Amino acid sequence: MEKYEIVPVPTRILTHHDDICDAILEFGKDKIGPNDVVCAAESVVAITQGRAMRCEEFHPGFLAKTLSHLFPSKGSISSWYSMQALIDAEGGLRVLYAVICGFAAKCVGISGTFYRLAGEQARLIDDITGTMPPYDKHVVYGPANPTKVAEEITKACGCYGAAIADVNDLKRSAVLGVSKGVDADKVAEILIDNPFGNGSEKTPICIIKNYHRA
Repeated sequence: MEKYEIVPVPTRILTHHDDICDAILEFGKDKIGPNDVVCAAESVVAITQGRAMRCEEFHPGFLAKTLSHLFPSKGSISSWYSMQALIDAEGGLRVLYAVICGFAAKCVGISGTFYRLAGEQARLIDDITGTMPPYDKHVVYGPANPTKVAEEITKACGCYGAAIADVNDLKRSAVLGVSKGVDADKVAEILIDNPFGNGSEKTPICIIKNYHRA
């Protein structure tokens, strides 16, 4: 695959008081060119949308407490609170159905069924251990309308395009939304080595330089 220069953009910790477009312009405007694609980490976009909730805002029920024990302890829905967040977002019956089907599928060697059936938030929710301070005591839902956000970033920054991405250090790269003209699969491959730094690095934004070559 063709190599692209990726420029991380350092920021301060972004919160629900921030607007993602304003933050990108504040910290990265002088780095963005007309042929570039601006990428934002999905958890930070969600936080700026006010989609982070403290654990005490959830009231885990019997279903959440039971189902959470069926998932690996390092998983994003292995706590009572994150499982209750999923149930609140997607519905208890849907989540229970997905667990049953997922277990049956695993018995015949098929993986990933639960996440395909349980709804979008099953893949996107970040548990309290998966988010940077001061949101390390929060459950963070996936961002709302990521494609719309990508279009807004493109318009605000005057760049070729934008993408909202969910990337980690385990070579898992998924693009949740892109602006018109941007290939989501291509961007996911470009970001596979995770150029984002949502912790002490404070680089939740990165720029793919000259994605659209003149």
